[in-house]
Amino acid sequence: MRGAKMSEKTITQNELKFLDEKPGIQLIKAGLYQLNELSVLRGTPELKGQIVDVPITEKKEVLTMGYFALQPSVDYSAEFNFIEIKVVTKGKMIVRDIQGNKYVAEVGDVLIFSPKTTVIFDGESDGEAVYFKNTEANPSYL
Repeated sequence: MRGAKMSEKTITQNELKFLDEKPGIQLIKAGLYQLNELSVLRGTPELKGQIVDVPITEKKEVLTMGYFALQPSVDYSAEFNFIEIKVVTKGKMIVRDIQGNKYVAEVGDVLIFSPKTTVIFDGESDGEAVYFKNTEANPSYL
């Protein structure tokens, strides 16, 4: 699958009500969302800061956080039966879906894996991420 087609599917702001509505992989490129000025929201003109909330799911479930790193090696696949969100903090993560769509996430980008999704982590990946998933921690990862 090294020659997989490059069709980076990125979402646009406000495309979905909840990010888990659409099965598969989503890539949110850094800077996609327009942040709201805290000075306006809080009525404090001297406050300098911005914020935006992005609804992920309506479900109320367990939430686990972790750290993830890949160095150049071999491709491997993983089945996601829960929502997982990876925020790339260093380098880049390259993933594909089973249709061959390729997603290249760099520092500041966010990858979202929906339930019932097979993700292929490309052996060319060389990066680190913080992740959040709405399932219990895997005992073998503790």
